[in-house]
This record gives sequence, structure tokens and C-alpha cells, in this order.
Amino acid sequence: MERESMEFDVVVVGAGPAGLASAIRLKQLNADLNLCVVEKGAEVGAHILSGAVFEPRALDELLPDWQALGAPLNTPVTGDDIYLLKADSAKHFPNALVPKTMHNHGNYITSIGNLCRWLAEQAEALGVEIYPGFAASELIIEQGVVKGITTGDMGVGADGEHKDSYMPGMELRGKYTLLSEGCRGHLGKQVISQYRLSQGADPQHYGIGFKEIWKVPADQHRPGQVVHTAGWPLDGEGSGGGYLYHADNHEVWVGLIIDLNYSNPHLSPFDEFQRYKTHGVIAQHLQGGERVAYGARAITKGGLNALPKQHFPGGLLLGCDAGTLNFAKIKGTHTAMKSGMVAAEVLAGVLTDSHAGGDDLAQYAEAVQQSWLYDELYRARNFGPAMHKFGSLAGGAFNYLDQNWFGGKLPFTLHDTSDDYDGMQPLSQARVIEYPKPDGKLSFDRLSSVYLSNTFHEEDQPCHLKLADASIPIKVNLARYGEPAQRYCPAGVYEVVSEGGEDQFVINGQNCIHCKTCDIKDPSQNITWVVPEGGSGPNYPNM
Repeated sequence: MERESMEFDVVVVGAGPAGLASAIRLKQLNADLNLCVVEKGAEVGAHILSGAVFEPRALDELLPDWQALGAPLNTPVTGDDIYLLKADSAKHFPNALVPKTMHNHGNYITSIGNLCRWLAEQAEALGVEIYPGFAASELIIEQGVVKGITTGDMGVGADGEHKDSYMPGMELRGKYTLLSEGCRGHLGKQVISQYRLSQGADPQHYGIGFKEIWKVPADQHRPGQVVHTAGWPLDGEGSGGGYLYHADNHEVWVGLIIDLNYSNPHLSPFDEFQRYKTHGVIAQHLQGGERVAYGARAITKGGLNALPKQHFPGGLLLGCDAGTLNFAKIKGTHTAMKSGMVAAEVLAGVLTDSHAGGDDLAQYAEAVQQSWLYDELYRARNFGPAMHKFGSLAGGAFNYLDQNWFGGKLPFTLHDTSDDYDGMQPLSQARVIEYPKPDGKLSFDRLSSVYLSNTFHEEDQPCHLKLADASIPIKVNLARYGEPAQRYCPAGVYEVVSEGGEDQFVINGQNCIHCKTCDIKDPSQNITWVVPEGGSGPNYPNM
């Protein structure tokens, strides 16, 4: 079968905050533009996972009447608590000693998945075409210029043969293509490499973020309460921090973010998160409640220092596909939206009926630099490197001085030039970490957790987790590191089993929740995540 082809002024890949904000702003500026948004999740919001405390600054600019339009921002923050945890104690920090970027007055606790569903409604009302359930699998590149994308074929068996249900993917061609796939985007990764967009920047840095939704008794529900923590359980073997938010509907959202630069191959991020919930500061909010949802997602957190060039011939990188998260605020939704809005304003200025497209939109970089997005990222540029270099306590003290006394404008810039996957210790040199068995009350196992993510993949399809060299997991990673994929994956995708007296590396691709951690953390950089059939993966209802 021949591929069908459709022509647009702009093709947007990913119905997240950046992609939807760009589509809305484009239609506001030029209602005659023909544009589409393609989304790999079964529905808009299905693959969106975020804490999240939301800063409405970009939304105020994009849709000033968002309250009248019914945006799902129903829980304003009522209080901030920050703790430094030890295994059996906790120190509460007064707000006066906390970096001001961590203060959340005027922000809202909200599901970013539901916010994206609402943004999609606003986009469609303006005439934007949105295609959920279609994965952008390949770039269309002609004479070095990106001309659009091809959606993935449907109905291909695991053996590569076409099934009776086979349908070839479509070509969605555009004068410009906006990549807003989120952290470690499949196509974003390709354009960064092909066009050498990260040349001169620090290596990008990542974390893995976990989230669970709990229903709790009414008498312990405190809508609007925000809790952030540092220290235990990550003190000594890794860095990161935890969060707990009291949302509406008697829900408490709890999570842990773990930087993916840790060196101990015994460390299991999933088990660290399960252990985190047993600390008294956190457990008091969850006891008597019921866990109703689980998910995990990698986070792009390198900030300004690691930001690649965001323009390439025929398109732009937006939001977390580029790395616009403000780590000092632990927030990336408002900055992702702003990147999309700036992109739309640049595109609206060049797109005309006679304009053929395909330019390298270098003016986007200048437009970003003139916006509050750049100012925010500049002021936060030292936050992550300070935490990595000095640890939670000393790094926190540095960031307090930097943010509260100098407004993020100290006359020097810290850098973190090591790749997150590099520097993993050999198993023989690393401290063994013993994790307690899950109690089924506060802590749980991987498989019961994946069940709550509503993950589904058609089993008879090609594996979307590609090994460059199938021998490396056993010959290199198992021998040297105990094959850490068994531990860093939050969904039990990877395991080593013995068959006929020989170790075999098994990939349970049907468990994958699309977090991208394997693509980032594999010490041999041997795993590449590519898109499975459209509509596959998790189906998060309220993340």
C-alpha cells in the first residue's frame, strides 16, 4: 500500500503543554493557518505525568480568561513545607531559609494531563486538527531539510511481517515541524544528533520522576498543602528530592525524583520511592488511604547550560524535548508553554500563502532571549550543578544565597560536564543496598504498580526497545554492573534469566511505561527507545 500524504502549514509532534500552546497561539495569530497535532498516546493526556504544582504565568498570557473557560485549576496552594529527611528524623526549614524559587504562593496543584486535555479542547475550538493514537515514527528529511513526519505503521507482527490488520503510516508534511515530544523525544534526539544542536552545551542531565495518586480519608485531607523533601532515602548514594501534594477530591499525590547520574549499580529508583513513602513525614499523609494510580517518567533537568540549539532547517525543538524545565522551581509546564508560544509568534511572522517554509529559524533563539523564559532559565542556571557538586545540604545553602540574595545573577556559572550514564561503579566496588520487601500498605512491587498505570501494548508487534549489540547486556553489563537495567527500569521490562545454564537478557516490552530511563541510563548506551504502535503504552487518567 502507498502511504497517504497530507499537507499542512505546521505539523506539531506531541500534544503536551508546549505543542498545544504553540498550536493555540498560532491560530490566535493567524486563523487561516492549517496545522495539526499528532499524539502517540491513545488520547490527549494519556502519556502526561507531572507532579504538579503549576505556575499560571504562561497560561495568563495565552488564555487570559482561562477561569471563565473552565481550566482545571481548582486547588490553589495554601501552604509550603520543606523538610530535610534522615532515616529516623526530619528537620523542617522555615520559608525564610528556602530558596524563593521554591515558594508556591499563587500557584495551583493540578493534573497536567487534565490541563492538556482542556488545552486540546481550546485548540480544537480554534480549528486545530489533533490526531491522538498516531505515533510520529520518522522524520521526512529532504536535502537536509525537515519536511514533516511519518506516522508508524499499524498491524506489523513481531517478526516484521504484515498482519491482516496492516495499515501503512501516513506522511504529514509541513512547511515547518515543531517537535514537542517531552523528555528524550525519539525524533528530538535524532535532530539533536543529526544537526549537532548540542555542540558547545553541557551534556544534558536527567532525573526519573515517580508519582502515585492516593485516595485518603476526609479528616486527613488538606487541599492545597505542598510538601517537598531532600535527603533520605537518597543520602549517600544519589541525589534528588521528594514531594507530596494535597489535590482536590480527597487525593494526595506523592512522588520522588532521582537524578540519573547516580553511580551505584545496586541502586533501584523504584525501590527508593517505595521506601520513601514509609518515612513518618510522608506516611502520616497516606496511612488509611488507597493507592489508585502509579507512573514514572524521565525529566530533562540540565537547564540553560545544557540547552541545545533549538532551531534546525524546517523546524524547532520545544519544551522538554529541548530541556526548558526550570529546575530551581521544579517546574517545566509554564516554561514549555512559553517556548511553544514564542515559536508560534516567530512562525506567524514568516508564514504567508507564498512562503515555502523549510528555513532555519535562527530568529527563534533571539526571540527566546528577549522573553522571560530565558531570564528564568538564566537565573536558575547554577541550581542543578550546585546540587550535583555539593550535595543536598551544601548545594541547598548555595542555592539559597544565589536565589535569595543575588536573584540568580552571581557573576559565575557552575557546570556539570559528566554524562549521567557515565561513571557507574563496577559491581565489585559498590556498596550493596538491601531493600525491604513491600508491605502492601505503603510500599508495593513493580508489577502491581504497572497494573495501575493502565499500560497496554499489542504483544505481536516489533519490540520498541532496540539493542545496538544484543551481546552487551550479558557480556558487558551483567559481568561488570550486574545488568542495572533490572533495577533502573521502573516497570520490570528488563530481566536476566537462566536458560540451559546460560544467562539470557529478556525484554518484556509490553510492560514499558515509556519513561525513557533505559535510553538515558544504560552504561553502555546500547538501548534505544523508539515509538511502538500508536496508542500503546500507559493510559494515565489524572497524572
